Amino acid sequence: MNIGDEIRKAFSSGTTLTRLILVNLAVFLIIKVINVFLFLFQQPDIADQLIAYLALPADLNMLAKRPWTAISYMFLHYSFFHILFNMLWLYWFGKIFLSYLDQKKLLGIYILGGLAGGALYILAFNIFPAFDNVMSQSVAVGASAAVLAVVMTISFYAPDYKINLMFIGRVKIQHIALFTVIIDLFSIQGSNAGGHIAHLGGALFGFIYATQIRKGKDMTRGFNRFMDRLSSMFKPKSKLHVKYKRTSRPETDIEYNTRKKSDQKEIDRILDKISKSGYGALTKQEKELLFKSSNK
Repeated sequence: MNIGDEIRKAFSSGTTLTRLILVNLAVFLIIKVINVFLFLFQQPDIADQLIAYLALPADLNMLAKRPWTAISYMFLHYSFFHILFNMLWLYWFGKIFLSYLDQKKLLGIYILGGLAGGALYILAFNIFPAFDNVMSQSVAVGASAAVLAVVMTISFYAPDYKINLMFIGRVKIQHIALFTVIIDLFSIQGSNAGGHIAHLGGALFGFIYATQIRKGKDMTRGFNRFMDRLSSMFKPKSKLHVKYKRTSRPETDIEYNTRKKSDQKEIDRILDKISKSGYGALTKQEKELLFKSSNK
């Protein structure tokens, strides 16, 4: 099995956490490979256009032309260390998350948290005068808002969960999450104001989600239903139609036992036929009966 097959197997059989990390890594590597070729052919402008095509713009007119960037930006990273730290945080807190909540909720929180972070970023850059001069050129990239949504969700869903930190000892993950939010808040005055605002948007969504899920209200339910419908569209439909005969009255115990005995005798005959002649020797009716029996 080559590395491509191993990656496909890891993606198809892995958890949602594994798939999210693999998608982020795949996008990062593809962009880097394309940029290498564009550099060799001296086409830096195309490389910049590629990033702009996937990054989330603060300008509403540009966003209207590229609505997909609301999703694509949360899988796009500039540098190796950018994606490294995001994926490490996603892995560490994602593992804790999956020990309390399910995989569908993880995907829902990642996507909706990323959308919330992008929405707060766009809102802030279009409202506050501090960003007037840079708003038209500003774009957001990275999974940080989505990852922080996951971090905040599990930190406030399981506030007493502790991990060991080097030189510090056991620390509640809630304290780590709050410290991260404070750092982002104080960093808005820096050169990456948009990124830190997006982080706060994702963190805010995660906090709200945690408070609601503890009350039994799942804010990702609608998103998960949509994803289920979307995935069902790409699943192959079975061509086998099993018909069930309705009876006009309930079976008596004698009738039920007689029918079960007859069915079992027929199944034994089919299995004996398979052992002698193989599955391909079965008729269509025999295959249907065997299928119905295996699903009972």
